[in-house]
Amino acid sequence: MCHCLLQGKGRLVVIQVDQLILAVAHAKLLHVRKLAQAGLLAALCYIGFAFIKVDMPVPGSLEKTAFHFGNVFCVLAALLLGGYWGGLAGAVGMTIADLTTAYVTSAPKTFLLKLCIGLIVGLVAHKIFHLSKEHPKKYITGVTILASACGMAFNVVADPLVGYFYKMYLLGVPQDISKALAKISTMTTSVNAVTAVVCASIIYLALRPALKKAGLFHEI
Repeated sequence: MCHCLLQGKGRLVVIQVDQLILAVAHAKLLHVRKLAQAGLLAALCYIGFAFIKVDMPVPGSLEKTAFHFGNVFCVLAALLLGGYWGGLAGAVGMTIADLTTAYVTSAPKTFLLKLCIGLIVGLVAHKIFHLSKEHPKKYITGVTILASACGMAFNVVADPLVGYFYKMYLLGVPQDISKALAKISTMTTSVNAVTAVVCASIIYLALRPALKKAGLFHEI
């Protein structure tokens, strides 16, 4: 009887060890998968800014801003991967875009603002409304739009404001040019925000069921 009891405990220990190994392997797989998706979305952020943009120069200076699609993928990354991973994807992708184009001096500002966009979208979507869980279709649509709008509302205010002080006090751009850039930036940022909310929401709502079917959707 004692021998049988030891055998039973031995099997239980083996089963528990096997379950632990499987759990660790599954966690590593999810981490690698999320890292790969973040890399892909960072690349899309880069493409959205570096190649899909229209520059708007400030008259009488070398400064400029742009209409672009980078924010679309920044918001999408946060909806799909959460605030931390999504924010990093947007920040890294669009900072590299700045560093490889004429916007190199804006790279530090870009990294900070895009990271904040991702964190805000992720906070609203996943921490407050738990978007990745099962919900009615109308709920998912509403939360997707709301979270995207919150991230972009922050950017509409922060981008021109931070840009004004960043250009004038850190880069030494004259005040009149900094003001003109802030005014033009407000216009372009507002258009970019509307574009990002609409496009990111449409893409997320289209991708969500496909990713779930393929086993690539992340519950956050």
